[in-house]
Amino acid sequence: MKNSAIKDFSSTELVERVAEERKNLTRLRFGNALSAAESTAKIGQTRRFIARMLTEIRRRELENLTAQS
Repeated sequence: MKNSAIKDFSSTELVERVAEERKNLTRLRFGNALSAAESTAKIGQTRRFIARMLTEIRRRELENLTAQS
């Protein structure tokens, strides 16, 4: 998913998606440990997607703090 699509999400949607993707990442890691059926690249993609969403959440927090000052 592109950064522009992530920016379209609301803050609550981002938080929900982060929680959802973290659960997905845990499933991928367990699945990979038990059997190497799924692509290991999917784990890295999921980690980066979570990082992008967390970065956007933090950017919005900082934007709100500077707007309040």
